[in-house]
Amino acid sequence: MEVRTTSIDGVLLFVPTPHHDDRGLFTRTFDTEIVAAQGIDPAAFMQDSQSRSHRGVLRGLHGRSGRGEAKFVRCAHGAVSDVVVDARRSSPTYGRHEMFQLDDERFVHLYIPPGMLHGFQALTPIADVCYRIDRPHDPAEDVAVRYNDPDLGIPWPLPVTQISARDRTAGLFHLSPP
Repeated sequence: MEVRTTSIDGVLLFVPTPHHDDRGLFTRTFDTEIVAAQGIDPAAFMQDSQSRSHRGVLRGLHGRSGRGEAKFVRCAHGAVSDVVVDARRSSPTYGRHEMFQLDDERFVHLYIPPGMLHGFQALTPIADVCYRIDRPHDPAEDVAVRYNDPDLGIPWPLPVTQISARDRTAGLFHLSPP
């Protein structure tokens, strides 16, 4: 498994090597030694969740207040365009976003450290996204920012077919100097 840095400080891609044969394929999707070698405590991840979305559905942008939330994200079925926004005011990459394609062919895991906003759009008829999260969910800490915030200027690849009422009416990021 290869680990790649991204343009956002602390966001990493864990890229496995799928092994194909006549039966199909086998790939490693999580390795505690490789995660620990990046300074991330793999034992801290306590909850796995999964969402299913239809093509064009957009989820996000979501984050957590307080200590934030670290997560590993991967697409187990289909493909998504996944976006991370650095919302850490003290970060050298504050306000920057980066888009990643996650799919069921390359099996890339995206590591998102605390203090980020995260969202994705389904690119295929069905897309299953799996999350490994380091804290229990507390609805009181939920943060949402509008997916089409003009200050962020995220170029979503498809017209939005569905979005939750919460995400449609979320507030703006208010990008300001750190």
